[in-house]
Amino acid sequence: MFALLESDRPKIVLTVKRGRSAREINRAYALNMRDKGFSVIEISESLEVTPRTVINICTTYRESGLERALQDDPRPGRPPEFDARVESKIIATVCSDPPEGFDRWTLELLKERLESTGGIESIGKETIRVVLREHDLKPWLQRMWCIPKLNEEYIARMEDVLNVYEKAHNPEYPVVCVDEKPVVLRDHTRPPLPMTEGAPKRNDYEYRRCGTANVFCAVEPKVGNYFNTVTTNRSSGEFAKFIEEVSLQYSKAIKITLVMDNLSTHTQKSIVEHFGEKKGTALWSRFDVHYTPKHGSWLNQAEIAIGMFQRQCLGSARIPDIVLLQKRTAAWVRAVNAKKVVIKWRFFTEDAREKFDYR
Repeated sequence: MFALLESDRPKIVLTVKRGRSAREINRAYALNMRDKGFSVIEISESLEVTPRTVINICTTYRESGLERALQDDPRPGRPPEFDARVESKIIATVCSDPPEGFDRWTLELLKERLESTGGIESIGKETIRVVLREHDLKPWLQRMWCIPKLNEEYIARMEDVLNVYEKAHNPEYPVVCVDEKPVVLRDHTRPPLPMTEGAPKRNDYEYRRCGTANVFCAVEPKVGNYFNTVTTNRSSGEFAKFIEEVSLQYSKAIKITLVMDNLSTHTQKSIVEHFGEKKGTALWSRFDVHYTPKHGSWLNQAEIAIGMFQRQCLGSARIPDIVLLQKRTAAWVRAVNAKKVVIKWRFFTEDAREKFDYR
């Protein structure tokens, strides 16, 4: 059972009222709440810190006393100065290709290269780390990116979509963005361990693959209306059925403005092949379709909706079958629609012309 020393309780109260920093006050709060019988989880949620932080504060108090629990250890000073020649050589090296057999530079590899190529007899890894930090160089970090080919077609399609977004909301002509997300179905091989005080919920690293599924996502960004449908795949037939569902959702609309990417199934042909010439043509005529340019998926606001769905609904959960995926998806859609979470798009044609420097 955790308890503060009687002599420390007045000091804790004083620190809560007049602490020198927010960190010191938070630590005093944690000790005070633990002394009053609050659990580690309750304290972590109240102070918005991790349970491990609360445990560390209490452990430090038991082992080293109040002052050490409230204050950080003294930080070491800046490493010894190094001249511009050394600094420039570190930067040039980290911006070059790593040795054969390695995907990226590490501090150890950089140290070896700098000391073996001449000019630098000895250099510490901490010196290298400081230079990388000061120049915001992160050799361990890699991101996928794509530079759009800013030709006439790209600009025309981009501005077409941005002009759609710029229009005021009209319920008779709703703007709906559509995209799809593949989902890997996975199941546990061993039951997960529940969360306990000081320890998060834990899943075994092994899992069993149970196939894949697809989630079609539609969103009317200006009003916060979300519409997701789980399917076994993203074939042209499934796309056609989803488009019919979107049409039914907006049965009172005169025309539905549809924004989507250039996937081969996103065409009138898919609708006609599934429903037949007469019904398919009639269904497609309900939509005013606007395609994002190639490498322009960032222009589709459905990408934002999918990001929300991924973080809030799917997360890192293991979903073994389509039935559970449908249930979770339906629950998320109900919740987000109840809150009317609108997407505030703030990038328009003038912004694009300034950003990409064209007129």
